[in-house]
Amino acid sequence: MFEYFPGNYIWSFSVAATLNSGGAIDEVDRACRPIRDLAQQGSDVGTQEFMASWRRVSDQVAEEAAEAEKAGHLRTAGQKYLRAAAYLCQAERMLSNSSPDRIPTYTLLLELMEKTFALVDPATTRVEVPFEGATLPAYFTKAERADGSPAPTVIMWNGLDSTKEHMYTSAWPAEMAARGISVLQVDCPGSGEALRLQGLTARIETEDWARACVDYLETRDDVRHDRIGLVGWSLGGYYVPRAAAFEKRLAFAVAWGANHNWGEVQKARLDREGENPVPHYWEHVLWVWGHTDLQEFIAYAEGIHLNGVVDQITVPFLITHGANDRQINVKYAHQSYDQAVNSPKRELRVFTPEEGATEHIGLDHLPAVGAFTADWVEDTLTELG
Repeated sequence: MFEYFPGNYIWSFSVAATLNSGGAIDEVDRACRPIRDLAQQGSDVGTQEFMASWRRVSDQVAEEAAEAEKAGHLRTAGQKYLRAAAYLCQAERMLSNSSPDRIPTYTLLLELMEKTFALVDPATTRVEVPFEGATLPAYFTKAERADGSPAPTVIMWNGLDSTKEHMYTSAWPAEMAARGISVLQVDCPGSGEALRLQGLTARIETEDWARACVDYLETRDDVRHDRIGLVGWSLGGYYVPRAAAFEKRLAFAVAWGANHNWGEVQKARLDREGENPVPHYWEHVLWVWGHTDLQEFIAYAEGIHLNGVVDQITVPFLITHGANDRQINVKYAHQSYDQAVNSPKRELRVFTPEEGATEHIGLDHLPAVGAFTADWVEDTLTELG
């Protein structure tokens, strides 16, 4: 992985993610250069300064976008709003959840995304998935079929610290739409807007969220109801297989980075085994899952695994993983694959250092894992008919 901040995995991971999600290298460098010395003090130190430095660049690009919009250069404006949003969503994830800047920053990010859709991507709209008296906020990127028929649709879920804005800026939903497949990018409980603005926290039984998403898609006449699949990255590598095991209306499932036994990984992290995905890690974890006591949570997390679960998946199932994933060891990908014995089409794709996409969820070479996953989904839908 390209490590802008040598020795600081989390900060470097954010840089790699941004550069693989539409960021311009000059703008990213301008955001990072003032905080290089802070990076040497560890991942948790200086996250407020990280946010401030990236915010300055994001604000500058957003101001340029506004000027272009006033001049009538709408595509230029929309592209700049998108880059400003990409910088903001990567910086916002670095903050402690107790930071007073977190919610205002995220609210601004939502505004930048809406400006992007209006100017350069009318195929993407904001939607609300009804869920247990609340909603799961989402973006729907609509595919236009040549024959006007309802489109197969992929539901896309987050991990521990990502948002629907990360999914959108990755450009994967746009790529799928170009292939005739719509994408519903959802902030699940414990992530994004569902957590930040509604207080919805994660749970073991992710089939509850899947049921809500499929119920919503079945109300749309532009969706082919028998061709709805589910993709999730990072902690989504637990969320998705769990849901696919019990929500039988799904046509296929993809774990974009395996997470077969996340509870076991948390016990190891207490002993500092493996890299953390975000600063202020345990504060973030407790926020996501709605717990206040770490030891109580560790006991609860013993149930966050896929043993006795993935063998109940009865649809095509893809697992992608990086051989050098420093957050989730590749052994967990093999565990999910080995146990998914009732999937009619199970596949494990491990990306090597020689080809890239070998870090967590392939963020060091996101286009590679994204293209492979898109091809697999497209081929699977063809095989399904």
